[in-house]
Amino acid sequence: MTITWLRDRRAGLAYRRQRLASQYARLRGSLAQHGVAGTWMRLRRELGGGRRPIAGETFAEPSEDFSPFAVPGSETPRVSIVIPVHNKFAYTAACLRSLAAHAASVAFEVIVVDDLSSDVTEQRLQEITGIRVLRNAENLGFVGSCNAGAAIARGEFVLFLNNDTVVTAGWLEALLRVFDEVPDAGLVGARLVYPDGRLQEAGGIIFNDGSGWNYGRFEDPDDSRFAFRREADYCSGAAIVLRRALFESLGRFDSRYAPAYYEDTDLAFAVRAAGLKVYYEPRSRVVHFEGVTAGTDTGSGMKRYQLINHGKFVAKWGEALRAQPAPGTAIHLAASHRTRHRILIIDATTPAPDQDSGSLRMVNLMKVLRRNACHVVFMASNRAWIERYTQDLQALSVEVLYHPFDSDPVALFRGRGAEFDSILLSRHYVAAEYVGLARLYAPQARLVFDTVDLHYLREQRAAELEQREDLARIAAKTRSQEIGIMRECDVSLVVSPVEQEILARDAPGVAVDVLSNVHEIHGCRRPFDERRDLVFVGGFQHPPNSDAVIWFVGEILPHILESIPDLRLHVIGSKVTEAIQALASEHVLVHGYVEDIGPFMDSARISVAPLRYGAGVKGKVNMAMSYGLPVVATPIAVEGMHVRAGLDVSVAAEAAQFAEAVVALYRDKTLWARLSVNGLGNVRSHFSFEAAEAAVRRIFRL
Repeated sequence: MTITWLRDRRAGLAYRRQRLASQYARLRGSLAQHGVAGTWMRLRRELGGGRRPIAGETFAEPSEDFSPFAVPGSETPRVSIVIPVHNKFAYTAACLRSLAAHAASVAFEVIVVDDLSSDVTEQRLQEITGIRVLRNAENLGFVGSCNAGAAIARGEFVLFLNNDTVVTAGWLEALLRVFDEVPDAGLVGARLVYPDGRLQEAGGIIFNDGSGWNYGRFEDPDDSRFAFRREADYCSGAAIVLRRALFESLGRFDSRYAPAYYEDTDLAFAVRAAGLKVYYEPRSRVVHFEGVTAGTDTGSGMKRYQLINHGKFVAKWGEALRAQPAPGTAIHLAASHRTRHRILIIDATTPAPDQDSGSLRMVNLMKVLRRNACHVVFMASNRAWIERYTQDLQALSVEVLYHPFDSDPVALFRGRGAEFDSILLSRHYVAAEYVGLARLYAPQARLVFDTVDLHYLREQRAAELEQREDLARIAAKTRSQEIGIMRECDVSLVVSPVEQEILARDAPGVAVDVLSNVHEIHGCRRPFDERRDLVFVGGFQHPPNSDAVIWFVGEILPHILESIPDLRLHVIGSKVTEAIQALASEHVLVHGYVEDIGPFMDSARISVAPLRYGAGVKGKVNMAMSYGLPVVATPIAVEGMHVRAGLDVSVAAEAAQFAEAVVALYRDKTLWARLSVNGLGNVRSHFSFEAAEAAVRRIFRL
């Protein structure tokens, strides 16, 4: 115990010492390259965000008071919401009122199946408009009532909702979004919370003996462990949705489980047997007053069927249960037991793929890993929860770690290091902080260092361009650290064969592999004659982009305007600096950040990439090509991109040549079409998801 404590203490001190040294070195380098204002902007970004806001909302027991109201039902619903009820009308009324209060943008109908209630339910339901009421001729129980309601449903989807629930804003849209985003989604369940705000269930786990576990029960619902979309063994029938055609094809809820219990688990297993998956969706939050109708005592009443039906379930699904985890398995591992490979990724900040190329590459890498049955855990070095971007990763089924639930990286490695098959450390200044922890607590993991681009190469080129000795010294220090980290890791990633060749000279013996940018193929969506103007895309926190635009506007654009006087340059990118904003004119439109870049890619005639220094593969060029938008670029902008000058892109190094190339391409429809078609082919061959698949499998040994 003493030895372990000393080891952990030493590891924590080493991590904090290295982090302090790394942050100090970065601060000095940033001040030299970006000045005080630029450094302040970078600090704000990396230290921005914060802790996940905690909902903390509680719900009181429903009141017995009643007055008539309406639910906005539709005659042509996309979703049929089936609510089985038996007495307890106050809860039914609260459920229906919540549906009315949070009426979705999706058209829905509500079917209330009254299972021979003996209280005021039958009378009161007649005073609520907008719902369809079906009263059973005999008592059918939960299973029979759900099947009866589904039999008269009209929607594409059928959603089963307990009457002792209260829905919250956006709950239905969140459930349906899973079907839109995940092709193999068969059944989706909501995040269930207790009225006092505690988590009731974040999807269910079934062990190989048929016993179950409500994952996250009584925990904080906002805990990072329960806040990401995840494949589940089953989801509670209190709030689940699936396509009605699938429900019918599976024979509805199996009547062997009548009157209730295990029918939802059975349905989930049937969905999987049909080749689809079951997902838990945390963005759909439903409050569940558990046990209102059936109670909680498994020895008496309706609840006793939970034990009876357990035996029936095991008898039916004995073969499938063999693949389930054994009781006693660490619960967070059991919750993701279908994954083949577990990967921890650490980067400086949460990726913002609509703001910079590196972020887009990182997110698309995670998509490829998820497609290959990997459980991906992501942690930003600052552990900040960033609204939208953190949630977007969670919607990709990525487990994202953040404050206040994951504040201590040393504790993370100590507690979970042994579970990871691979650990990817992105950027040299991040890797420097964590490589020691990874080697100490996860010696079994394949340690991958992602350079993103060779930082020292970019810094060397900036120093040469500006003829600055101080930048050259910074580049030399970066080179030493970057190559030093490569020697500590199992494999290092670069984005182009050019950088791989450079490292073969600068760092002989280091294992280097290529994982380039990854892009979706959008295709050319508007012809030459319907396009005009030029576009530049690039985040201005990245110094080469600022230099490129300033050089283009000052040295190149005046020559172009002599031939095409009405032409305009559209400048798009986040973190616009004062120097870039000062360039705005009738010919230079500085848009800054735009949420959807597609319309600019579809309407511009040419994308320009006038970079004078940098490293890596340029996402701006890949992005334009993926839209079939021809590019005029400098040699450095297309370095390592497998392009053919004059066939895939136009290439020019000097200002006058660059201007001539823009004018020629702007006027030549045949040349434009050739570059459009060939550029798309280049992206498909080298930078598509399909192209990345083989590299990812090779690098991570999947």
